Formats: sequence, structure tokens, C-alpha cells
Amino acid sequence: MKVLHFFKTYWPDSFGGVERTIQAIAQSTASHGIETDVLSLSPTPAENTQWFDGHMAHKAKLDFELASTGFSRAVFRKFAELAGKADLLHYHFPWPLMDMVHFHSRHGKPAIVTYHSDIVKQRLILPFYRPLMLRFLKDVDTIVATSPDYLGSSPVLKAFKAKSTIIPIGIDETAYPAPTESDTIWRRSAVAEPFVLFVGVLRYYKGLDVLIEAADRVRCKIVIAGSGPIEQQLKLQARTLRRDNVVFLGEVSEPHKMALLHGCLGFVFPSNQRSEAYGLSLVEAAMCGKPMISCEIGTGTSYVNKAGETGLVVPPSDPARLAEAINRLVGSPDEAATWGRAARDRYASLFTSDRMGKAYADLYHQLDSRRR
Repeated sequence: MKVLHFFKTYWPDSFGGVERTIQAIAQSTASHGIETDVLSLSPTPAENTQWFDGHMAHKAKLDFELASTGFSRAVFRKFAELAGKADLLHYHFPWPLMDMVHFHSRHGKPAIVTYHSDIVKQRLILPFYRPLMLRFLKDVDTIVATSPDYLGSSPVLKAFKAKSTIIPIGIDETAYPAPTESDTIWRRSAVAEPFVLFVGVLRYYKGLDVLIEAADRVRCKIVIAGSGPIEQQLKLQARTLRRDNVVFLGEVSEPHKMALLHGCLGFVFPSNQRSEAYGLSLVEAAMCGKPMISCEIGTGTSYVNKAGETGLVVPPSDPARLAEAINRLVGSPDEAATWGRAARDRYASLFTSDRMGKAYADLYHQLDSRRR
């Protein structure tokens, strides 16, 4: 069975949370007889159309971007060509151009959409897009929400609950390198212990400004690993407020990231807006058996990090409560260890790539059988 995934960006142009999820689905469904192609946009499609991790990453020419939405004339033809060879289409929402391509192609194939996030930042354009969005979601066969929390809290998904199912995003532990002795030496030289850790792209919705504000009340180092659009803004804030216990490491390699995860007291994920729909970094922390701190924003973050079981969940944008939670990890090592073990157990039961791959493969085969 051949499945075509469609999203605005993909490797090697970009490899964020949605792109990593597509790759994990492709990899984990392969053992269930699923052959995958991925179509996305690229400013240099000839260079970036290539074989990747067992599937082909196809590209259409990106013409321009507006409000985080890529546009392309060539993608209409390219999608029609690839959809004609596929048994099923797998869309990744949101991307308004995708909706237009779907209706233009008239492909007649079963189609599902993984609903990664509501439209949050581009609220001003939502009234203009809403009619097309609702028509698109009504037209696909099945909508996949990544957590019961998001399905229950999304005003859009509530209207489509009858055709929705839940498949949590999973990751493959074997794809992550075990830290070597040299990685551990690097970690010890890069940051003094004890420390709590954040890993991710430095974006507006990550709540890192709140974490920096809270740092003067925290009894340990705070390590921020990653880069992104607001990196310089955050560094300026830390210097201005004299938060000397905040350590910026920038982009780190996968082995160094794993060394940080294994060496930290716990994982802090202060995202404070619904743009953070799930949080793969939380799943990585759970995989490593680390207690977690996150904010209650009504999304999948509170599904991955179950309050009082795998860590602490605090109100968003509240520096005092965030500092209090971090200090509880520091001051209660036995309690933190209990949360870490529970986080590891929760990963093993809910968030493995094998579990996700089987769920998607079963869904694909159900829709294909229904069509036949």
C-alpha cells in the first residue's frame, strides 16, 4: 500500500516537530507493508528531492511565503502526479494551500489529516480561511488528533468529533544515540550540576521569557539548548535581568542532547500558548525517565506530562509557580525519581513509534478496505 504525505516543509529544508512526526510515521509503518512518499515545498526543489530514511522526499518549487504559509504553482501538478500513484493521501494540518490543492486535484482517493494544531498566531486571516478549512475537514475521511486533550479543547475539532480518532505521536528509542563517555565529559564541561533542561526551537510560544524571569528564584542552573527566531531577544533579557544561572548552549548534536537529558534533574517545558500542541521534547524526556514540568494550556503537553504522576503542571506565564515547581524537583529527589520512573513507564505504554505505526497502518488499511 502506497501513502503520500503532504505538508508545506520537510527534510532537508526543515526538520521541526511536524516533519519529525512524518518521518516517524513513514519509518514505523514500513513494517506493516506501507510504502511512503512525502511531498513538500522547497526553494531549491532539484537539489532537495532525494531518498531519505526509506522513502522519497519529493519537492515542488516554493514561490513565496505569506503568514507562515508557503505558496507554489508547481505543487498542483506535482501533487496530482504523485496522488495518482498513491492508494491513500495523508495530509498534515494546518496549511491553507494544501486544502486548495486537495480540491483542485479531485484525486478520489481515501484521505486522512493529522490535525497538529489550531491556527493560533494568524488569527486575523482565520475568518477568511475558515470556509475553506471547514469544507476541507468535512471532505477528508478521518481526522487524527494527537491527544485526547487537544481533541477535547480545540473548537474546530469539536465540530468533527464523530470522524476523529486519537493517535499519539511516538518516537523510536533506537533512533537516539546513547551518550558516550566523551559526551558526558562535554556535558560536565558545558554546564555545572545540578541543572534543569529545556531543549527545542526558541520560538515565541515556548514561554522561555517566563522561565528566564523565574530564574532568580531557582536553586539550580537552567540550561537552554537550541536556537531559533527569538534567541538574541532571550539572551538580551537574561543579560539585562542578570540571570547568571541561565546557560544558553545553542544547537547541540544528538549525542550531546542525550547527554544533557540523562544528566539533568528534570525537563522544563514552559510553553504558554496553544501553538504548542504536543511537545515531542517532552516525549524524549519521558523516554529518558526524567520528571517533567509543563504548563496547562489545554493541549497535548498535559497528556504527555500527567500532573502529579510524571511531573508537575503549572499555570502558564506564572514565573513564581514555575520557579516553585523547579525548586520542588531540586529539593525532593525521591519524589522526582518516582515521577521519572512513571514518565518512562508512560512512554513505554503510550508513546513508542511502534505503537503509533501500528495505529496508523491499521487506519490506512481500514480506509483502503472501505474504498475497495
